Parts: sequence; C-alpha cells; structure tokens
Amino acid sequence: MKRPYCVGLTGGIGSGKTSATDRFSELGVPVIDADTISHEVVQAGQPALQAIAECFGAEVINADGHLRREYLRKLIFDDPSARLKLEAIIHPQVFNEISRRLSLVKFPYCIVCSPLLLKSKSAYDLDRILVIDASEKLQIERASRRDNSEECEIKKIIDSQSNRQDRLASADDIIINDKDLSFLHEQIGKLHEKYLNIAKKGVAQCS
Repeated sequence: MKRPYCVGLTGGIGSGKTSATDRFSELGVPVIDADTISHEVVQAGQPALQAIAECFGAEVINADGHLRREYLRKLIFDDPSARLKLEAIIHPQVFNEISRRLSLVKFPYCIVCSPLLLKSKSAYDLDRILVIDASEKLQIERASRRDNSEECEIKKIIDSQSNRQDRLASADDIIINDKDLSFLHEQIGKLHEKYLNIAKKGVAQCS
C-alpha cells in the first residue's frame, strides 16, 4: 500500500507557519496540522479532556464544559513536569489522528505541520523537514501583533519550543521568512514543484 511523500513543516511562534500552510493548501496540497488536532481532541466530551481534568483538577474546565486554555497554559509554563503530563495525555491521540489522516491522503505529497516536529519526526516517519525561519525579534513582533501578548509571554513560548539552531540543523529545506507575503508564496511555489517531482519519482511504501 502506498502512502504520500510526507513533508514535515515546523518553525517557532511568529515564524509564519500558518501563512506557509495556507499557501500549500491553496496549491491543493493536503495539510495535517498537529495544533489543530490537539485542539480538537480536547473539545467538550472528548476522553482527553476528562483525563486532563483528572490530572490537573476540575478547575481546568469551565462551566460550559470546555477547557480553560489560558489557565492550563499558565500551569504548564510554570511547571515543566506539568507540561510533560499534559503531553502524555494529548500526544498519543494527536499521533493516532495524524496517522489516520495520512492514510486518507490521495495527493502525491502532504504537509504535516507541528511546532514540536523535531521530537516526533521518526514517530510520523516523515521523509523531509521544511523549516520556516525568522529571527527572534521578528517572531516577537509578529506574535505580539497577532495575539496581543506581552513580550515576556512570547519569550516563554519560544523557550518551550525546539531550539532555533536545532531546527535549522535538522532541516532539509529552509525558508527565511523575513520579507513580505509574496516572497513567502514564491519560495513555497518553488518547493511545491520540487516536492511533486520527488514524489513522482517514487512514493514511499508503507510497511
């Protein structure tokens, strides 16, 4: 059974991952976003939400039965061991859903997007890593404008993600996203043709 050529896309907060995946989607490429899935698996009524409440206390769920994301975010940033507990609950379900969606892809290649991709490359059996990169200064500027967050909070997020140099060292392809949107689209267009050519030469086989 064939599977699509799998390109893992990653980058720090404010690097432009969403703009990049949006462009791939516009080009017809299936995009599987780990962050989106991680939100879906903790929706009201989902088993993961109950497991989180049992681990962190009932106060992580609001009166409507939904996760208090800001409250939980503060808990895990202040306590690294709490972050590991949360990941142990969420990551297996995210992995299973990503695997399920990969099995449904009909396009020659697909994008799997995650800020924590370097920790899971072997788990997802990715063929290639694309890093969307930007300086920390630019990351903070973009994230502050987008999320209306304080600089100190954004720096905490940057510190919790993969080290920038580690990302770059692990990359097969890098887009330095320090210009306008048209530049980003141009770079993605080139990689799109490249990935199509690679995939057509021989799509990887499932075991």
